Amino acid sequence: MAIRRLSQLLLPILLVLSVSCIASASSSAPDNFVSCLLSHSLPSHPIGPAIYTPNNASYSSVLESYIRNLRFNESYTRKPYLIITALHVSHVQQAILCAQKHNLQMKIRSGGHDYEGVSYVAEVPFFILDLFNLRTINVDIKTETAWVQAGATLGEVYHRIYEKSKVHGFPAGVCPTVGVGGHFSGGGYGNMMRKYGLSVDNIVDAQIVDVHGRLLDRKSMGEDLFWAITGGGGASFGVVIAYKINLVPVPETVTVFRVIRTLEQNATDIVYRWQYVAHKLDNDLFIRLTMDVVNVTGSQTGEKTLRATFNALFLGDSARLLSVMNKSFPEMGLKQSDCQEMSWVESTLFWTSFPNGTAPEALLSRVPQVLTHLKRKSDYVKQPIPKAGLKWIIQKMIELQTPMLTFNPYGGRMAEIAASAKPFPHRAGNLWKVQYATNWDASGSEAAEKYIDLTRKLFEYMTPFVSKNPREAFFNYKDLDIGINHNDKGSYFEGRVYGVKYFKENFDKLVLIKTKVDPGNFFRNEQSIPTLPY
Repeated sequence: MAIRRLSQLLLPILLVLSVSCIASASSSAPDNFVSCLLSHSLPSHPIGPAIYTPNNASYSSVLESYIRNLRFNESYTRKPYLIITALHVSHVQQAILCAQKHNLQMKIRSGGHDYEGVSYVAEVPFFILDLFNLRTINVDIKTETAWVQAGATLGEVYHRIYEKSKVHGFPAGVCPTVGVGGHFSGGGYGNMMRKYGLSVDNIVDAQIVDVHGRLLDRKSMGEDLFWAITGGGGASFGVVIAYKINLVPVPETVTVFRVIRTLEQNATDIVYRWQYVAHKLDNDLFIRLTMDVVNVTGSQTGEKTLRATFNALFLGDSARLLSVMNKSFPEMGLKQSDCQEMSWVESTLFWTSFPNGTAPEALLSRVPQVLTHLKRKSDYVKQPIPKAGLKWIIQKMIELQTPMLTFNPYGGRMAEIAASAKPFPHRAGNLWKVQYATNWDASGSEAAEKYIDLTRKLFEYMTPFVSKNPREAFFNYKDLDIGINHNDKGSYFEGRVYGVKYFKENFDKLVLIKTKVDPGNFFRNEQSIPTLPY
């Protein structure tokens, strides 16, 4: 009903702007874009206060507030012509229609965690539609659902659920400052995915503004478009305003642990064994493995070793966890003293490395604990790495020193959901997902090239051990190394290069839906879904 009332209210604006778009497809001066926005603003929701140009004293702070990769906050980084910090759905509609009329590229930002800055950087003149003000969360425990606007953060979602219930949660990421819009639309995973699947496996409705400026829900957009924006990325199809999620049950007491082993503490054998058990463990148990290079304790010569960190969430008490581990993974040698029992919301703080005892209100902070320059890549593994191969990779990591590897186990619910159920195709047959992570503090292109090259080298070393034809990748771990779309005549063929790696067979269906709902390819970026070439 709310969508229908709003659509009726905005109908005169949409009709005028749609006619204008048809009448003028040529490029106009950006100043005319602002005039278009202001002239079609609703008196009840003026857009003026949401517009920031470089002449505005707050422009830089608004731009930089949601840049989560300092690699894209350099003096030479192209800046947007303006930023629209939408305060109302009508601002989104006006931005879409006026941008088409004046031929301006729009980037859509919810939390700014896109690894390649695609939501706030472009190689052509552009503006940012920033959704951080659209962050209402309505939790309904009676129906065990919640409506979550795209500008909300995961931490805010977790906290709002916690305010209403101590036995409900939601399967999503472990970084609380990540924005809902990008996280959910690209799949969304976290430490409950072996129990409940991805975020998109638990989304039941959505609201999106399409290329015509219409605000649509699942019923009015149709099942194809709903399917596309639950795993295929929202920014290729429209501007997602909100998602309706199904909450999941969690026990009053969960258990976490963080166990660290170095090579001197038998890390190689424990990591080797992890490969065989992590995806087969009780679905209540998720054990993430992170490997990085550190100094050997007590070394006076700077000798390096590999550190393996096992972070776990178990949806149950420590007694049952120890029983599961002693039976299935005794090689780790987990002890009662390693385990910490807590509530589910407290576990979200533990996984973000907040100190023990931190109040849940810390989840409401929009300031990341760490802000740095970074490069990320991804892979999927379908067979355990032979011990000789594992030792070789460890040696190469010690040589490279900086890049880290994180292995996220699959199996459980992830293996039960069909690869075509959502655009995200990486289901049965995948043992774990790999994240390559390199962080650095130095600014400038020279430092960036150095550390990106180190990341690419580790990625290359892993080639024999990961998926092939295609070498699969995770869309939420955006990586422009695997293909860039210039959105010109070759758009489809450029898009196919990265599209099949992210979406496999689902890419073709995404292209068909894109061609139907946005035939002019207005919603585009460096790795968007292309339209058909004919």
